Amino acid sequence: MTSPAATLEWLTTLLDQLAIPHMVVGSFASSAHGVPRTTHDIDVVVDPTMTQLVAFLAAVDPERFYVDVDVARDALLRRSMFNIIDMTSGWKLDLVIRKATPHGVAELGRRTTGTVAGVRAPLATAEDVIIAKLLWARDSGSERQLADVAGIVVAKGLSLDRPYLERWISELGLDTLWHRAQAATG
Repeated sequence: MTSPAATLEWLTTLLDQLAIPHMVVGSFASSAHGVPRTTHDIDVVVDPTMTQLVAFLAAVDPERFYVDVDVARDALLRRSMFNIIDMTSGWKLDLVIRKATPHGVAELGRRTTGTVAGVRAPLATAEDVIIAKLLWARDSGSERQLADVAGIVVAKGLSLDRPYLERWISELGLDTLWHRAQAATG
């Protein structure tokens, strides 16, 4: 398997050309803000209109990428996710449709630019990666997510926007997991 840089660069360039709001999330985002770790996919939140999604799907080269067009359209309608597989590199892109929640709107609006796998790309903020990881930990029981949160807390320390974090952690009922992740920082 080759580096994810070419796959990520292709994706972000196409999304930019089509003016589709997007940001890197998941393990690539937590690695950018905290402690690097291996992963097998690149997670990207996208917020297209149906017209933009249709244009995006039409621009995907079927010789290089596999994407199920019907699954992608259904994902937009259900606000879920769909996959694209880069058959030249083996990397899988998980395109997550932006959640229709107040936090989903807030996190996409707060995105920043960072370097991910050597590529300049829109990136979820450290605070929003923490919140997303806590949500995943709650829904999946994954200790890996809490370890990612602890890594971000250690790396970012006092630069984290604590009032923002505490607001969403409280509203989303993530207090217990947040305390566990902080306790893991030593």
